[in-house]
Amino acid sequence: MKYIHSTENLNVPEGVHLEIKARVVTVTGPRGTLTKDLKHIDVAFSKVSERLVKVHVHHGDRKHVATLKTVKSLIHNMIVGVTKGYQYKLRYVYAHFPINVVINDGGKTVEIRNFLGEKRVRTIHVLDGVTAEISKAQKDELLITGNSLENVSQSAADIQQICRVRNKDIRKFLDGIYVSERNVLGDE
Repeated sequence: MKYIHSTENLNVPEGVHLEIKARVVTVTGPRGTLTKDLKHIDVAFSKVSERLVKVHVHHGDRKHVATLKTVKSLIHNMIVGVTKGYQYKLRYVYAHFPINVVINDGGKTVEIRNFLGEKRVRTIHVLDGVTAEISKAQKDELLITGNSLENVSQSAADIQQICRVRNKDIRKFLDGIYVSERNVLGDE
C-alpha cells in the first residue's frame, strides 16, 4: 500500500540554528556544530519557520515512510548534542589481573594494559569530537564525552569490543570494560 503524503514535524529550540541544504543537515548550538549527510535517504525537508521543520515523503510505501521517524530522530539527537552533549560511562571488570587504562593525546587515545594478564597493549583512537577521561568520582570507571551521539556510542563500543575474551569460556571469564551508563550531560 502506498501512502500519498506522510509528514513529521521537528521543533527547533531557542538558541539552535538548523540549516538544510541538499539534504545535508547542519546544526549549530552553544556546544558547537554537527553536520550529517542524509543524501542516501529519499525525504524532503521544508522549513516552515525558524523553529519548525517538516520532513515529508510523497507516495512512499511502509518502509519508506518509516525513514521519516529515523530522520527526525537523527536531527533531534544532533540538536540535543549541540545543546547538552552526551556521556557514556564504562566500568572495568576483572577477577584477578587489574586492568590498567591510560589516556593519551588529551583524551584522544585510550591504552588498555594487563587485560587478563596479557602483555599486549590495546590502543583505541576515539572518534572526532569525543574525549575520554578517567573518572575521579568512581574507581575503575572511564568517561566518554562528546556532542555527536553516534561518535560517542561508537567509541564506547570500540573500547568494549577490544576487550572481548577470546578462546575461553565467556561464562567464566567475565573480565572486560563494559558500558554501565548513558547520559545526556544537561539532564544531570
